[in-house]
Amino acid sequence: MAKDTKEKTNGADKKTSEAPKAEASQDVPSLNILAQYIKDLSFENPKAPMSLRPREKAPEINVSINVNANPMSETDFEVELKIEANAKAEDEAVFAAELLYAGVFRLNNMPDESKAPALLIECPRLLFPFAREVLANATRQGGFPPLLLDPVDFAALFQQRAAEQQVQAQMAQKAN
Repeated sequence: MAKDTKEKTNGADKKTSEAPKAEASQDVPSLNILAQYIKDLSFENPKAPMSLRPREKAPEINVSINVNANPMSETDFEVELKIEANAKAEDEAVFAAELLYAGVFRLNNMPDESKAPALLIECPRLLFPFAREVLANATRQGGFPPLLLDPVDFAALFQQRAAEQQVQAQMAQKAN
């Protein structure tokens, strides 16, 4: 039986029910961040100080992003966000940056069909702003303007990856 209590807030009475909240919170799926950290960071400026000279044309920067999730226990997962950025000008390397930023996430009461989207879409979405800042600081401290990455559509990356895996599975079936 639910226990009703009166709570006084700024002179107004407010009724709350404690029991349904406790029961509902036990079954509700949740995603919690337990930790986040730089797992690996590399910045190379191979032509310094010549690479820092003013240029007429901005260097071409290629960025690649990859996401992986590794189980640590039944509810805890490490999610890795790998970002690689390579800048070239006149066919010469200007800088190369590699960041492996990770987080440990806990998924409670999550249906199996929701785990992969949570781990490969929502978790990297939560990590991305911090990884973006680390990369911007590394390029700035390397003598260049900060590399400010555009927001990433992790749902589209997830769908692309799923489509690629499906094609590979079909090719493997045909080979057998």
